[in-house]
Amino acid sequence: MVNLNSIWNLSRTYKRLVSMVVDILFVVVSFYAAYWSRIGHVKIFESYLIWYVVVGTLLVTVFAFMKLGLYRAVLRYLTFHALAIVCVGSIVSSVSIAVLAFYFGAWVPRSVPIIYGAFLCLLCGGSRLMVRVLVAQATDKGKKSVLIYGAGSAGRQLALALRSSETHKVIGFIDEDKTLYNTIIMGLKVKGISHAQSLISKYSVSQILLAVPSASRARRREILDSLVHLSAEVLTVPDMQDIVEGKAKIDELKDVAIEDLLGRDSVAPKPPLMEANIKGKVVMVTGAGGSIGSELCRQIIRQKPKALVLYELSEFALYQIDRELSGLLENEQIAVEVIPLLGSVQAVNRLATVMKSFGVNTVYHAAAYKHVPLVEYNVVEGVRNNVFGTYYAAKAAIEASVESFVLISTDKAVRPTNIMGTTKRMAELGLQALAEQEGNKENGTRFCMVRFGNVLGSSGSVIPLFKKQIVCGGPVTVTHPDIIRYFMTIPEAAQLVIQAGAMGKGGDVFVLDMGEPVKIADLAVNLIQLSGLELKDESNPYGDIEIKFSGLRPGEKLFEELLIEDNVSLTEHPRIMAANERFLPIDEYGELLNLLDSACHNFEHEKIRKLLVEAPTDFSPTDGIGDLVWRKLHALKDEADDAVIH
Repeated sequence: MVNLNSIWNLSRTYKRLVSMVVDILFVVVSFYAAYWSRIGHVKIFESYLIWYVVVGTLLVTVFAFMKLGLYRAVLRYLTFHALAIVCVGSIVSSVSIAVLAFYFGAWVPRSVPIIYGAFLCLLCGGSRLMVRVLVAQATDKGKKSVLIYGAGSAGRQLALALRSSETHKVIGFIDEDKTLYNTIIMGLKVKGISHAQSLISKYSVSQILLAVPSASRARRREILDSLVHLSAEVLTVPDMQDIVEGKAKIDELKDVAIEDLLGRDSVAPKPPLMEANIKGKVVMVTGAGGSIGSELCRQIIRQKPKALVLYELSEFALYQIDRELSGLLENEQIAVEVIPLLGSVQAVNRLATVMKSFGVNTVYHAAAYKHVPLVEYNVVEGVRNNVFGTYYAAKAAIEASVESFVLISTDKAVRPTNIMGTTKRMAELGLQALAEQEGNKENGTRFCMVRFGNVLGSSGSVIPLFKKQIVCGGPVTVTHPDIIRYFMTIPEAAQLVIQAGAMGKGGDVFVLDMGEPVKIADLAVNLIQLSGLELKDESNPYGDIEIKFSGLRPGEKLFEELLIEDNVSLTEHPRIMAANERFLPIDEYGELLNLLDSACHNFEHEKIRKLLVEAPTDFSPTDGIGDLVWRKLHALKDEADDAVIH
């Protein structure tokens, strides 16, 4: 191989000279072999006229190959085009023998040029193919051996793209189409899924590339279920729409999207509902820099509002979403005024002034503290932001004559066991009370709320955490072996929120169809196995990644619910339901807020908890008061009391 490497490393000019010399040798050998095949001896070379023919043929053949571009072809990337050139050049060379023999009067049987052409084509083409194979074998060392799932058009495109890859070597296809079993496509064998593990073991396959970009998520989940047990990492190609639109390339491999594991296909949004509260209007999003808020902004500007007001407390988050939207507007040639504003939802005067100044028509209220343990540790701020912040934003909307106000709620508001969920239910009660009041007006503000579960990829989602833990070698931490959650993608959640808001008549509680709940431990196992790693447990102590159960966090439930009661009705959208739930009249809610405001101001956590438990929130706390400042104060007080006693 050392000698071969010295040839591979020659300059392009020297390689072309070597090719010419070899082709000259092949012309002579082919002529010699053709005569021998036809006559049975080679004494004819004693005639100088025959040598005239041979020399003339050499010049014509080399000239023809040069003109046809054979010597410009790079052998390691040899294609059918180069072999076609060899065939055409061989035909030209054969014709030149016949013409030159006739011109010089040399005795050359008429069948010799035909035999000669066949020999020359085989020698010139075959030698180049042999060199290509040797080069491929030399460069294949160190490459990852991969299998492609799907022998369709996407799979073939991927195999073609990876032929020139410096990192991957395709071993073959696996496909569930039985008509393709044991066939050869592009020089690669097609095998069934049952042969996958044997191929992985035989060829040390490290990755399986999922090349079914147009398959539905339900179909992808079926495929992943059949691959998840294999000892190879599973990667996927981009969506076919992104490939067609030029946003991605077929060989841009990526991790399997977690939504593929859920097997949930999104429903196409209804344009009339998407644009009803947005098109041509001034729209405001509070918490615009958050996971849901930022996706709402992306969806909203595509519906061409008159202006979009970004209201955000975090300067960095506001900077990020403002910059992203500016680029999106420029790329998609959309003319929408984007207004980035810093502000807290607890500042009612700021909210009212903003809404009046810009003539806001629609508000999507996404600003909230949503992380369950953090709100448990910061009770007063959680209540201030989630309860009072929502109420102030709603009051400001009424003062500014906003047409529609949509609250982003959560499944944790249903029979909550934590402060976060309880504050979100209190926020819902506030909007329901205001909705009853506004319903008596001719053009009152329409309030509604949309309740859904976890979203994939949000700031509090477990999926990014699991992936990071797997990359770091584990362990993967799950709170409880039986904990389950509903999941939805952020884009789908945002689309459904916008459509639900368009259906609101006043005081509506909309519940999104989240599909089937997912067991978090199973999700962790799937992510480990799709990374090509083995789960480490009692039955497999030599596995790669272990799952550790850390115990439920403060206020955390094993499962979440979406409905307080069963009285739910369908809407015009298949993924959106309307719930009829009890609420407080505005006077009673106002009294409750006054008491809660006083308790928060005086830092009376026992009273805060008592008020939240007695309110119609169904709050059933599972832990004691978790506020870190309150606990520290009590610890200091206890220390002081002990010091006095002793």
